[in-house]
Amino acid sequence: MVIKKEQLAEISELRAQSNQTLRPVSHELEKVIYQPFTVLDHGFVRVIDYMGNDDSVVQAARVSYGSGTKKVNADKALINYLMAHRHTTPFEMCEIKFHIKLPIFVARQWIRHRTASVNEYSARYSIVEDEFYIPQAQHLSAQSTVNHQGRDENKVLNADEQKHVLKLLKEDSSKAYNDYLEMINQDSSGNIVDESKEGLARELARMNLPLNCYTQWYWKIDLHNLLHFLNLRADKHAQYEIRVYAQIMLDLVKKWVPNCYDAFVKNNQTGKNFSGPALLIIKKLLRGEKVSQEGSGLSAREFSELMTILDL
Repeated sequence: MVIKKEQLAEISELRAQSNQTLRPVSHELEKVIYQPFTVLDHGFVRVIDYMGNDDSVVQAARVSYGSGTKKVNADKALINYLMAHRHTTPFEMCEIKFHIKLPIFVARQWIRHRTASVNEYSARYSIVEDEFYIPQAQHLSAQSTVNHQGRDENKVLNADEQKHVLKLLKEDSSKAYNDYLEMINQDSSGNIVDESKEGLARELARMNLPLNCYTQWYWKIDLHNLLHFLNLRADKHAQYEIRVYAQIMLDLVKKWVPNCYDAFVKNNQTGKNFSGPALLIIKKLLRGEKVSQEGSGLSAREFSELMTILDL
């Protein structure tokens, strides 16, 4: 189960509340706050709390005291200017807190972004749930020969290999979890199995669990650092299992701060920054001059990437 019945009941109770506030709010995000959005087979993303909206960014940039001091188009233009020229501080004035359920191996990749406040589910305190990420067959790909840290999504394993890999993943996950319960001498509900045994401490027994086991955390981050995270993890080159989380979070950013979202897409997701040598090559091309990698100041890979971006 992605989210427990008691958690769903709590969410329903929270969403039934209606509070008055003088703080800036995002009406579109309010419509989905607390609501879980499913990811992978057992994961989810949901917004727990947030601070600020598009107005908060422009007010921080102008150090003004209320909304409506400028026209809507002027506010949108200012946000785009701030994003384009990397004036990041105003975006740090907005914060958001997520509740995320994700496989441990995804969490270990995710935690490399050290600009958030994180509080994770404790396997020392609580019993780990019997939930493991098992990929869909179409996502079982071979190692890339170009990108040494990822898969080649165009080289999906054949049907026999897929069947064998999925069998191993399911069997290993089940055995590891059953051994974990045996070591702590409890069932998945926390009931003691054999009264004559002490059982191993949870903090030690957890080391037997595989990385496809699910964990949960609260993850609070400011808008600037969130957009940096999404720029990397919603990119097509990011690992699929973290990319699907980032894509849902990007949709939530669009609801929260639509003007900031538009500026982010325009300047970061669909825009490119060029190095000095790359700009010189572009200027030569505009003048109709021939260019080559030799003597360009770019490596073969950099030159190839530039030509790909320019559709040349």
